[in-house]
Amino acid sequence: MTDSKEALLSHAEEFDTPESDPPPAYDKPMPKATRGAPLPRPPPLNLPVLNSLRSQRVVLASQSPRRKQIISFLGLSNLEIIPSNAIEDLPKSLGPFEYVLATATKKAQAVYEQEINNEAKGEPALILAADTVVVDPSTGIILEKPRSEAHHLAMLRSLRDAGTHKVYTALVAMAPLASARDPGYAIESTVEETSVRFDGDVTDELIMAYVRTREGADKAGGYGLQGLGSILVEKIDGSYDNVIGLPLKATLKIIETVMRSADDDEGLLEDDEEEDE
Repeated sequence: MTDSKEALLSHAEEFDTPESDPPPAYDKPMPKATRGAPLPRPPPLNLPVLNSLRSQRVVLASQSPRRKQIISFLGLSNLEIIPSNAIEDLPKSLGPFEYVLATATKKAQAVYEQEINNEAKGEPALILAADTVVVDPSTGIILEKPRSEAHHLAMLRSLRDAGTHKVYTALVAMAPLASARDPGYAIESTVEETSVRFDGDVTDELIMAYVRTREGADKAGGYGLQGLGSILVEKIDGSYDNVIGLPLKATLKIIETVMRSADDDEGLLEDDEEEDE
């Protein structure tokens, strides 16, 4: 047997555990929803990092129901929602990339400091924070949630007239280091960028009708792509769920990266051996 085949089989054994349920057979249809019931979800991803986290504390530092819904697709049934109490007072004069990354970092660090010494529940294995901003391309200004109906109307008209605007989401993941050496945690971050093009033929009448649904009243930029707000959008370039507030592909990648960085016992042992030499 070649080395490549041995490596492949050794990795396959990681997933072939007695505890894991076999996937649905291809010759059998997936169960269908009964009338009025939601569509059933597929089984959770059988990945080592996710399997390990399912038996540990995982914290989402956000009260956004949309982020909670997106991350739930990873099958982290033990997910805790602990919103950050960090004051989001960074100057809007920062560029959108710097602003969104700094804000997400503040959120993650605030929850980490709060939960790392939780005597009742124990330290969390992972803390994930996110922040999303929409940028007005004509001014470069970071758009907040609309302050009033008139502001909401003007905001959406501006996005329509500009054509294309940018949405940025920063993800920050923190995990305690296995070695507990300074600074005590691993931290990883990334920023996802998506271009959104509004339909130039959207009328003021349609914008007003949308504004009065109040769907976008609690959202930066004033619209929700996952709902009625999609009628305003012609196309997107980039991650769809980034616009909603949590790019799932990037989330899984940053979780894998930070958990690998946090497992630093082997690296610490190698450092000690080098010092002894």
